[in-house]
Amino acid sequence: MTETAAPRIPTVDLRPWLSGDPAARARTAETVDRALQSAGFLLVAGHGVDPGLRRRIRSAAQEFFQLPDAAKKPYAVRVGGRGWLGPGAEANSYAEGVESPPDLKESLSFAAEEPTGDAAVDAEWFLPNVWPAEAPALRPAVQAYLAQMRRLSDVLLELLGAALGESEDFFTQHTGHPTWGFNVNWYPSRERLGAPEPGQFRIGPHTDFGTVTVLDRQAGKGGLQVFTDEGGWEDAPYDPDAFTVNIGDLMARWTGDRWRSGRHRVLPPPADAPAEELISLVYFYECDPGTSVASLPAPTGRTAYGPVDSHAYLRAKLDAISMPENSA
Repeated sequence: MTETAAPRIPTVDLRPWLSGDPAARARTAETVDRALQSAGFLLVAGHGVDPGLRRRIRSAAQEFFQLPDAAKKPYAVRVGGRGWLGPGAEANSYAEGVESPPDLKESLSFAAEEPTGDAAVDAEWFLPNVWPAEAPALRPAVQAYLAQMRRLSDVLLELLGAALGESEDFFTQHTGHPTWGFNVNWYPSRERLGAPEPGQFRIGPHTDFGTVTVLDRQAGKGGLQVFTDEGGWEDAPYDPDAFTVNIGDLMARWTGDRWRSGRHRVLPPPADAPAEELISLVYFYECDPGTSVASLPAPTGRTAYGPVDSHAYLRAKLDAISMPENSA
């Protein structure tokens, strides 16, 4: 009998990790380490996040996205702001130095807002969120969801610390007052947009920028693809009850490239499903402003990067994907 190969992107059930059983926790950490070396992606089940919140956010956001552009325009912002990222605002492929047409999406964007007391830091990273009056059900659902995302992300970072053979607080000691971003991404239909330009995607190929990304997605023909050296571009596995989790550039750098920043893209709206529209909920977790990120030494790390200021790095990446002709 031949042994079935482990999937490159496995489903990790968090319940054994949370159980406190040493053997179960060690197995979970080992699975995570293997997966992040291959693709930088996991599916995470047993997370305990209320599925009703996801449904309510999508319903409220859909009300906003269906408004005419003139009604949405007062909320328009640049990438990294708090408000509406309209058509043409963003092209993620630029983060890889590749020119492309703008991504075929709109977003409602939220971010950390609780002040630190440092005026300069707060002015850049902790401004108040903007809540569209046209979608009154959005704010309570998003705020409840964000509280659960923050808790889940710290659990994931504790697991990642153990997976590296470090203490569980190796990363969370740097998330006492972190920055984060949350995008509700709307991918309109081909019927609405028309045919995409050559090289145009719902989101172009890129890696994320921070530590971990927690994604709640919908299945679709124009959905998420993940890149691995072994398989090239592949459709990401899907489980409606699980989150898709990937690590970003800062985490890859922290591990000295032991783990890869998960490269991914979202396909264009498909010609054979012209009415398909999708909404994704994307939570980007980062770390405290001013955190110095330096590579773990060998044998854990494989590339020796010098220290980098986490938020100088993040700002440069956010600026790179912003389309200047569509600045707010």
